[in-house]
Amino acid sequence: MTAIAVTIAGSDSGGGAGIQADLKTFSALGVYGASVIAALTAQNTKGVSGIHDVPPSFVTAQIDAVFSDLSVDAVKIGMLSHPDVIAAVADGLDRHSQQKIVLDPVMIATSGDRLLVPEAVEVLRSVLIPKAMVITPNLPEAAALLETTMAQTETEMQEQGEKLIALGAKAVLMKGGHASGGESVDLLIEANSVARLAAERIDTRNTHGTGCTLSSAIAAGLAKGLPLAEAVRAAKAYVTAAIKASDHLNIGHGHGPVHHFHHWWGAGNDA
Repeated sequence: MTAIAVTIAGSDSGGGAGIQADLKTFSALGVYGASVIAALTAQNTKGVSGIHDVPPSFVTAQIDAVFSDLSVDAVKIGMLSHPDVIAAVADGLDRHSQQKIVLDPVMIATSGDRLLVPEAVEVLRSVLIPKAMVITPNLPEAAALLETTMAQTETEMQEQGEKLIALGAKAVLMKGGHASGGESVDLLIEANSVARLAAERIDTRNTHGTGCTLSSAIAAGLAKGLPLAEAVRAAKAYVTAAIKASDHLNIGHGHGPVHHFHHWWGAGNDA
């Protein structure tokens, strides 16, 4: 059977994040990707200049079209900017009995532009987090969800992850990319365990779409039948390699994208 994953997220017109990054990741990892577009952005490597929300009824229509036909193995959820859209997605996941759900609580773009209206945060927290197999917040997103300050140490990361599990998530991947130090450390926190995933911190400005790519890579692993911990480790390795190869791309004038197809294009094939 063909592994199938669906991304429910916003479109990035610059191609580096959002739906575009998710579909590239699924393809790179050997998974068929389908999509439900929840918002359109006017965006490039330098920032977001506009957001156009898709009506909740049309988000519902896309969900029903995709899930009624395709045998979906995993779902990745990204940018959902308004409460009504979040509610429509939650209802659709229930209606189609989805269990392998990766929730990336996208709130702020790499450029610093806010992607989520303030009133949507509580709906995200109360409606979608309890449905997730794993949520993948970076440090600012975790702090925003918990209405607290950003974690500064691994101990604080673990404490915040445990508080997010208390909100209903089955697992939390606390991403340490916003921290400092020679290593980029993520913590996979489950009800009875904590796994530390460390990788070399790579000095590059080309980090646009890293969060989207990581969460969709986890979904791809789950779609192929990997247990959560294995899917997370494989996704971390893929993203690290994609960041490491990103400087071989020459895309835009701001925060460039990671190199989703580094394995095929070759690190020496500048583009």
